[in-house]
Order: sequence, then structure tokens, then C-alpha cells
Amino acid sequence: MTAVGVIGLGSMGGGVAKSLLRAKFDAHVFDVRAEARQAFVAQGAKAAASPAALGAACDVVVVLVVNAEQTEKVLFGEQGAAGAMKKGGVVISSATLAPDVAEQFGARLAEAGLLMLDAPVSGGAAKAASGEMTIMASGPAEAFAKCQKVLDAIAAKTYRLGERAGQGSKVKMINQLLAGVHIAAACEAMALGIRAGADPQTLYEVISNSAGSSWMFQNRVPHILAGDYTPLSAVNIFVKDLGIVLDTAKKFAFPLPLTAAAHQLYLAAAAQGHGLEDDSSVVKVYAALAGLELPKEPAG
Repeated sequence: MTAVGVIGLGSMGGGVAKSLLRAKFDAHVFDVRAEARQAFVAQGAKAAASPAALGAACDVVVVLVVNAEQTEKVLFGEQGAAGAMKKGGVVISSATLAPDVAEQFGARLAEAGLLMLDAPVSGGAAKAASGEMTIMASGPAEAFAKCQKVLDAIAAKTYRLGERAGQGSKVKMINQLLAGVHIAAACEAMALGIRAGADPQTLYEVISNSAGSSWMFQNRVPHILAGDYTPLSAVNIFVKDLGIVLDTAKKFAFPLPLTAAAHQLYLAAAAQGHGLEDDSSVVKVYAALAGLELPKEPAG
């Protein structure tokens, strides 16, 4: 069995770990939360005490932490995985990064004798857990060859986007632009519908079967209807990701008025104290502005 490590056991990383265990890989896990590590030990994984300990034991390491800072720490920090991995090992970097940062990480890993796939993911927690994510990957052909069975276990679709790190992150950036704008638009539409007196459940059903629907509308509006803002993907994720989109576009002198407006809505939600809640909490910005009563989670 190929020894595969997963660093970061959140909704996506945890799903990847489950998929690897289901495919009978020798799965190793690390997370800063001891309880998260132990939950996967109970399912058959091997817990590592540090990213370095995980790297020393694994041929392939999947990094699914929150941002570039965390990615750099778990790879290149004092107890980073990169310094402990065997030459020729592969890092699958799957956090959403700015394209230029992905390029830098790829170069640093190459200097250490390691291969990298710049491989951000999409599909949500459910598809991560079922091994049906979409992966947008770029990197050397040798890295793809060494990781093919791992990619097959964790994703329904893996798009090969070139041999240079950064290409995968560019495509993920565009995906996040659309996802962030679609969520904000869904929240705005539901808030207007509630303000106008439409029944929220009926509105959701009609729009879901009409031309105005989107994947994000169908996926996120049920959270609003249930009054359940448990974070499957938090508001702060889109504060970060749309920030990456806007910063990158600025380098090209490229205007993004819709993205900028959506980013302000996520910032407003964070400012209201909803940064760690589900990203559908953007609807609460509109509720506060218009004095709306949103559906509430059933008691008990």
C-alpha cells in the first residue's frame, strides 16, 4: 500500500482521509486538534504527532489546510513535512492559494527534491467524503503518474491543467469568483423574496426548477430555510478567497465590480460576527438592513 498523509482534517481534508481509508491506502493524518486525529485513528488511520512525522512516513502528502500561511507552516516550518519527506515524494497542495504563491511553493519543493501538484479542489464536504471531488491540478507528469491511484480514490474528475504550479490555482480562483458571487446573489434573492412576502420554501422550490437557479442556490438556501448556519464553508473562507481573486485581478489592472460587491457582503457578515458561520450567513446582512425575520432552526 502507498502511504498517504493528509494534513488538515476539516470538512474537505476529513473527507479525503475517509476516501483514502475506504480505498485501503495506508492513511496517515495530522491536525492541530487532537480530537480530530483520534477520530480517524478510530477509523483505521495512523495519527502523526507533527507534519514532519507524517512526512517521514508517507510517499504522498495531501495538504488541505485553510490558507497560504498554514500551508507554508505545515510544509516548511520547524516541524514541516517537506523537510522530512523522502526525495521524489509528492505534495498535493489543495488549499486555495494565490497563483503566484502556488508557483513559489512548487519551486521550494523542487529545490528540496520533491514534486508538487498544485491541486485545489471543489465539490463540498459531501463529495469529499464520497471520493467525488473535482480536482484542478497542474504539475510535472511524474507527479501525476506517482499520484494517479490517490487522485482516483479522492476525486471523480481530475483536470490536468499543465506542468507548472500555479495553473491549478488560477482555475480554482475563477471557480471561487463564481461560487462567491452566486452565494451572495442567492442570499440577496432570498432576502428580497422574504421581504416581499413570498413563502421561503415555495420560493426555493420554484427557483430550483427555473432558469435563475444555480448549484450554490440549491446547495446553500436549504441552510437558510433550516435556520442552520453550522459552517460547512465559513464566511471567512470567502473573505479570503475573493480577496485572492481581487488581489490577482489588480495585478492585471482588471476590473471585477461583481466580485468586489460580493466581497463587501462577506466582510459585512464577518463584521457582524458571522465570520465563522456558514457562508449562507450573508443573508443575515440583508436581514439586519431590512429588519427581516429569517427562518429559525427548530427547537430541540
